[in-house]
Amino acid sequence: MKFSVSKSIIENIVSAMQPFLNKKDSSAITSHIYLEVQEATLILKSTDYEMGCEATVKDIQNLEPGAATVNGGNFLNILRRLKDDSINFEVIENNLSIVQKRSSFKLPMYDPSEYPSFPKLENLHSLNIDTFNLINNIKKITPSIDNNNPKFELNGALIDIKSQKINFVATDTRRLAVANLENISNETSQIIIPKKAIVEIQKLFFDQADIKYDETNLVISNENYTFFTKLINGKFPDYERIIPNNLKHKFELEKSILIESIKLVTSIESKIKISFSPQSVIFESLDDDSESKTQIDTQINIESDFYIAVNSKYILDFLSSTSNEKITVGFNESNLPFYLEDKNFITIVMPIVLDK
Repeated sequence: MKFSVSKSIIENIVSAMQPFLNKKDSSAITSHIYLEVQEATLILKSTDYEMGCEATVKDIQNLEPGAATVNGGNFLNILRRLKDDSINFEVIENNLSIVQKRSSFKLPMYDPSEYPSFPKLENLHSLNIDTFNLINNIKKITPSIDNNNPKFELNGALIDIKSQKINFVATDTRRLAVANLENISNETSQIIIPKKAIVEIQKLFFDQADIKYDETNLVISNENYTFFTKLINGKFPDYERIIPNNLKHKFELEKSILIESIKLVTSIESKIKISFSPQSVIFESLDDDSESKTQIDTQINIESDFYIAVNSKYILDFLSSTSNEKITVGFNESNLPFYLEDKNFITIVMPIVLDK
């Protein structure tokens, strides 16, 4: 194998592939990036078996067909130190030779034929969703995905494809986030995407892409990248029973005023108490050693005073993903979950129970 390519092109791709490497075991072939020159195209792959990424580069010169592997971390370290100019790559005696003018490196290879295979695109179901809408909706629910829950299905996001709509769902058991789109042509199904994959999808794809899936894998591809992730094999909780059908109190509040007031009283402690009355809303820190308090005067259509106590992060995460000037707030009782809504995006939050 032999080829030449500009530093900027290959460095950007190798950098994007770092999250898919096995960094715990440098002796594993999955710590390596796979390179192959085939029909005037350079193909690069990176995978830790759970996720993987493939990229293609057309702009290469001085090529000879063949394949190689190279430790992904060491590869990137070398590329970052080279000048912004063309770099020559060649396989010599089971090593990958990297040469730029008077600088040269040799990195050991594994047998490229043993590199893990990627999922085949045949027989996969197509998910007909605009890529921008996919990214926008998973971004809204990402903060609510759990990290290390023993119920492993909670460590991912559910895409629940129903006959009329597609729900994007995440919960860390203290809050439930649901965003939805109209379903035009997709068959009903459910898939659970791991949180790590959700994060990487948002980094790789900004324009239109093809989205395919089966019971095991999700594959997203465009002109530059093909990404795959293994799906979480589990049953997501019945989230719809958490969403209240009726609310005693439901009213709108200014988003900007909410953010300003919450940030004002949470400089020390993130847990707050919000008290509502027909003419005002009072925000108080729940810190035992200090007092932070602010009030906004506003007309609310409620008959009696009530309050909620909550971790303010959950409200701020919701507000950071909303697009409207006003958001809808809904309650039944102070010690029951409360409801936040912005068009097609809702979050249900468990309150902190205070002693009377």
